[in-house]
Amino acid sequence: MNATTQLTLIDGNNWYYSFLSGAKKIIENQKHINKINVFPVPDADTGTNLASTLRSIVDNITPHHSFDRTAEAIADAALVGARGNSGIIFAQFLYGISNEMEGRDKIDVGAFAEIMLNAVKYAYEAIANPIEGTMITVIRAWAEFLYYIKDNADDFIKFLVAGLEKAQEALNNTTNQLQALAKMNVVDAGAQGFVMFLEGMLEFFKSGIKADMGNLVVEEDFSVSDFPHDVITFRYCTEALLSGDNLDKKLIRSLIDGMGDSIAVAGSPRKMRLHIHTDQPYLVFEKIAKHAIVLNQKVDDMVMQQQVIQNRRHSIALMTDSTCDLPKEFMDEHQIHFVPLNLTLGKNQYLDKITITAEQFYDMMDQSPDFPSTSQPSINDVLNKYTFLSTQYESIIAVHASSGLSGTFSTSLSAGEKISNQTGTPISVIDSKSLSGTLGLMLQRAALELEKGCTHTELVAKLKEWSNKTLIYVSPYTMKNFVRGGRVSKTKGFIAKLLNVKPVISMKDGVADVLDKAYSHKANLNMTVRYVDKAIKERGNIWKYCIVHANNIADAKLLGEKVEALTGMAPAYFYNVSPTVGVNAGTKTVAVAMLFE
Repeated sequence: MNATTQLTLIDGNNWYYSFLSGAKKIIENQKHINKINVFPVPDADTGTNLASTLRSIVDNITPHHSFDRTAEAIADAALVGARGNSGIIFAQFLYGISNEMEGRDKIDVGAFAEIMLNAVKYAYEAIANPIEGTMITVIRAWAEFLYYIKDNADDFIKFLVAGLEKAQEALNNTTNQLQALAKMNVVDAGAQGFVMFLEGMLEFFKSGIKADMGNLVVEEDFSVSDFPHDVITFRYCTEALLSGDNLDKKLIRSLIDGMGDSIAVAGSPRKMRLHIHTDQPYLVFEKIAKHAIVLNQKVDDMVMQQQVIQNRRHSIALMTDSTCDLPKEFMDEHQIHFVPLNLTLGKNQYLDKITITAEQFYDMMDQSPDFPSTSQPSINDVLNKYTFLSTQYESIIAVHASSGLSGTFSTSLSAGEKISNQTGTPISVIDSKSLSGTLGLMLQRAALELEKGCTHTELVAKLKEWSNKTLIYVSPYTMKNFVRGGRVSKTKGFIAKLLNVKPVISMKDGVADVLDKAYSHKANLNMTVRYVDKAIKERGNIWKYCIVHANNIADAKLLGEKVEALTGMAPAYFYNVSPTVGVNAGTKTVAVAMLFE
């Protein structure tokens, strides 16, 4: 194929490699798309979301000569990997293309135009309240124009050149269709992404050169004015993959009606992708989980993103994971970012601290016949987080749960090295050798050091030093979860229950270590305080300490009073521990976490 060759038919291979070329165009220009992201909220991630959606497709399918089979594979991969409002609209459009293909191996210009026009209806069906002047408008204008000219065209290259011109015209007009775009004098970001995708497709059809996805250069973005924060009415961009035997789009929408805006539901009766902007993602999934299996959740904090873009506190980003037990108010104030671990309970999956709260989790865990399981964040989730942070900060420091307890550190280290090599952003990833309250105290101290002007190199050195100055003493209420999670044998668990043994657990070399045991909960708390006293005598002054608990604020307050009486210091905070930490600790566990001077 070359620029002078007439192309009258395209098959699955043509479609795949043109799709690859379109994907590359978006991935290379994602920063620019992010920068012009104004509507529906100025959260600067449309380019990242579209790029992630397309990477999911590129990474998970192989071409087939049949257009039908290739289109089906692309649509399925898009639905699983779709991110953001634009990503889900695009995924639904691709699902429409697949549904309209009707088993064809090859198609001509006329069939292509008819299929694209029919697929537009699917895209509109995905959106609860379609807004013109966005990606959907440009897709429709492009498809309608192709259908209009199809009878006078037989060459795909000329046909798609004319279609691209119409799409560009529709894109330019989006500035006049939405007040938010006109105010900033930009086009719609999702629509811009679609036009770039068409440009990439056309480049393949003209040249026949297959895109090299292993050699991508992300272009620098262009500057536009800062966007106003007050347009963000709902904080969390919330998504999930839903699975079931007979899913109903109307039912899913009705369940979450009134809980947010930008609602989109794409897919088939067996697999759907949900998108909503909401303040309460955990309530969204509490309702959805009664009617569908909830998988592959993704939640972005748009307010935090916008604060970083408009009012970044420091040039160094602080990042951790959801095992870091530190009050949300402090993390918000000091712009501490985190990646959530994954939690599975029954058939449903959750994002730790985001789509399930500690209060919800402990009630569900105690009632469920299934023992929960946890897993580290996916490499793609961490890559996406680092990608965003690298566009906003001069450097990044990530501090994670002990590598002896979680693979999150290893995943973050790999992702950090990759993004640092791509962007040149210095990224340091630190093994805290701890978790929960001790990890929280390390991040709290790090944030305060940044306020004093601490440099990247200085803070990395301090964090490594602090990792050896933390102590946590855990007082489980029962050994049940340690047995169910495999941390203690059933025989030992039975004996412990028979004898009413209450251990005191600490951390040694980054893993759990049983220090001592008592035979009542009250005696166990008193023993914990004695260990605190011993540690102070051996290590010197405490910088700060906190009390964490698993839905047991009464005993947490009691332990706090005892430690305060001993030290003369009030706890820095009380905190209901992360569900992924509480899985093994069990309900009613309490602990004191300390960071020494």
